Amino acid sequence: MLRWKDIVYYAKYSNPEPPCRVEKSEAEWRAQLTPSQYAVLRQHETEPPYRNAYCRSYEPGVYACVGCGSRLFDAATKYHAMSGWPSFTQPAAKNTIRYAFDDSHHMQRIEARCNACDGHLGHVFPDGPAPSGLRYCLNSASLVRLGEE
Repeated sequence: MLRWKDIVYYAKYSNPEPPCRVEKSEAEWRAQLTPSQYAVLRQHETEPPYRNAYCRSYEPGVYACVGCGSRLFDAATKYHAMSGWPSFTQPAAKNTIRYAFDDSHHMQRIEARCNACDGHLGHVFPDGPAPSGLRYCLNSASLVRLGEE
């Protein structure tokens, strides 16, 4: 189980080796993704709170990166954080997420990215429920629940 100290270590020193790497040109990303998916995944934008596909969805399944299909989170780790975005407590595997410090918008946060394609997913915070205390606060536009494609 990942803890906050693990996330800070990865962001500061070195992320786990990804299961694979997916590299595409910006033209290929634009052709594959919708405008909102592209804005979030490739331009690090944030979708509006509460008005997104997975904020209030709690169906079983696996959530994957909309860009490359990497399995990122199991629905069993999803919970209602009242943040306006889908929230999870643990990734599917410790090497599926890449972490980076993000000082944008006059805040200090840790960004969560897909470790395979480097797509922006959202951020991770140390204010989640026990036992991990983690809250992965993600954009629905960066995710697809497998079986929905």
